[in-house]
Amino acid sequence: MDEELKRDFYLQMACIEKWSVRTLREKMGSMLFERTALSKHPEEVIKYELQKLAETQQLTPNLVFRDPCFLDFMGLKMKYSESDLENAILNHIEEFIQELGTDFCFVARQKRMATKQKDRYLDLLFFHRNMRRLIAIELKLDRFEPENYCHQPFCLIESQF
Repeated sequence: MDEELKRDFYLQMACIEKWSVRTLREKMGSMLFERTALSKHPEEVIKYELQKLAETQQLTPNLVFRDPCFLDFMGLKMKYSESDLENAILNHIEEFIQELGTDFCFVARQKRMATKQKDRYLDLLFFHRNMRRLIAIELKLDRFEPENYCHQPFCLIESQF
C-alpha cells in the first residue's frame, strides 16, 4: 500500500481489533479507510489521530463511524420504509454490527427518552465497549432534521461508564 496514512490506519486497526489476514483484506476491499469519518479530515488531523491511537490504543468516534455503511446484505427491495429498515437491521443484527465495527453491543430498539416537553424514541441504541459510550442511531430515509435529536445522522451520547 503506497499511501502512508492509509497503511498506518489499517496497521493500527488490525492490531487493536485483532483482525485476521482475511478480515484485513475484506476491510481493505470495502474501502474502510475512505469510509471512516477520519478520512474526511486534513492530513495533520489523521496523523495525530493515528499517533494517539498507537500510543493509547483508544478508538475515537472518527475511527469508528463509517459513511456510508453498506447494508446490501439485508436484501431490502428498492422501496422500503424506516420501519422496514429497522426490522431488517434487527433481523441481520450480526452482519449490521460487523459493518459498524467491532466492540458494538446492541442495547435497545425504540428506546424511550423522556423530556419535559415530549417523549421521544431512539430507533436503535448500541454501546461501544472500547469507547465506553452509548451510540444512538436514528434511521431516516428523508432529510435528517435537527428535531430528530441532533444535527448528524449518527448521534454520540457522551456518557462515561
